[in-house]
Amino acid sequence: MTLYVQPYQLRRMTRRWNEQPREQTLRVNIREHEDAYELKALVPGLQAEDLNIQVLENVVSIEGEYRSEDSEFLLNELPGGSFSRTLRMPVGLQADKVEAKIVDGVLTLTLPKAESARPKKIKIAVH
Repeated sequence: MTLYVQPYQLRRMTRRWNEQPREQTLRVNIREHEDAYELKALVPGLQAEDLNIQVLENVVSIEGEYRSEDSEFLLNELPGGSFSRTLRMPVGLQADKVEAKIVDGVLTLTLPKAESARPKKIKIAVH
């Protein structure tokens, strides 16, 4: 798709787009494994210091901020501003064992399940 816009129209559109609040939504994928959950989120351009991740019982909170350049754009569609996402997991988590990494703009959290939430193998006594 090609967008043809006259320069004066683009300036008017940019002004209108910039005047609207730009809410950011952190999009995530979550997979369940036997002993942990794996959460992946797109965070293009962010570094570890741009994020605040907290885990309490079964709740994961991720906050961050895209820093914007103070310059005028003809078209500004890249993420900007702050975002926050809180997710309630089905079972409790071991907050002290959570691992986080960012590779190529993807945040990966490994969220170990609490011991009480993990499946237990029951040994059957034979008489």
